[in-house]
Amino acid sequence: MRLVIENLSKTYPGEVRALNNVSLTIEPGMFGLLGPNGAGKSTLMRTVATLQRPDSGSIRLGDLDVLTQPDEIRKILGYLPQEFGLYPNLSAEVVLDHFTTLKGVAGSGERKDLVHSLLQKTNLWESKDKAVGGFSGGMKQRLGIAIALAGSPQLLIVDEPTAGLDPTERHRFLNLLAELGEEFVVILSTHIVEDVRELCRTMAIINRGEVVLHGDPSTVLHEARGMVWRKRVSRDALSRYQAEQSVISTRLQGGEPVIHVWSESAPDDGFESVEPALEDVYFHRVGAAALEV
Repeated sequence: MRLVIENLSKTYPGEVRALNNVSLTIEPGMFGLLGPNGAGKSTLMRTVATLQRPDSGSIRLGDLDVLTQPDEIRKILGYLPQEFGLYPNLSAEVVLDHFTTLKGVAGSGERKDLVHSLLQKTNLWESKDKAVGGFSGGMKQRLGIAIALAGSPQLLIVDEPTAGLDPTERHRFLNLLAELGEEFVVILSTHIVEDVRELCRTMAIINRGEVVLHGDPSTVLHEARGMVWRKRVSRDALSRYQAEQSVISTRLQGGEPVIHVWSESAPDDGFESVEPALEDVYFHRVGAAALEV
């Protein structure tokens, strides 16, 4: 069941253009949506999740029209927003039982089996009797995924799920998403390039409400070969390179700036060609001239 988004636009009051003629076709599997803060990612996800309407355009999930059949879409949709509320004094099992009831699982025996299955799948079984107010950030995110999976969704949307997680929790959460991505469409909306590189079969970069790249990570990196050049420069010369070259990133190494430049040929004798990373493509596409050092 594929998701097809065509010519989607949304403008907020004050002439804030959040989406501008966005079109994407998303097949089953993990799909990464990259973009800086304010790029339009969350607006797009909320629209696909039937939480707001666009000004124009269409969205179809299989044979269903997302904009005219929102109740049908919600039956097969799982959504984990950036921030979500939980009842802090209730246990994980009770919270999940509550949400499975809201999802329409009426039989107590069926609901109990589903809750236990979801707790095990998200590695929360041993914490099922603990109050969720004492959960770590990663545990709350895993509970959020369990809630999103309660209705056996055909489409799962997760919006910035690893922001703020420590490395261990992030690793656990990404492994869980990778497992889920084998079953149905999973959209991972994030600004963390590494998450997309590790997990996603296909991806898009959105910036200022527009899709600026769409493809699979391996093809994207192949097409970028020979385009990324690196050089260690002095602090005094940094501003000159930023003015004269397409500098896509700047990092300090040993106290000196090391710049990456996007160019079809070596900018000057001091540059060396490097294998492109997805982060290089990302910075080039979103127009980030350099990182401050």
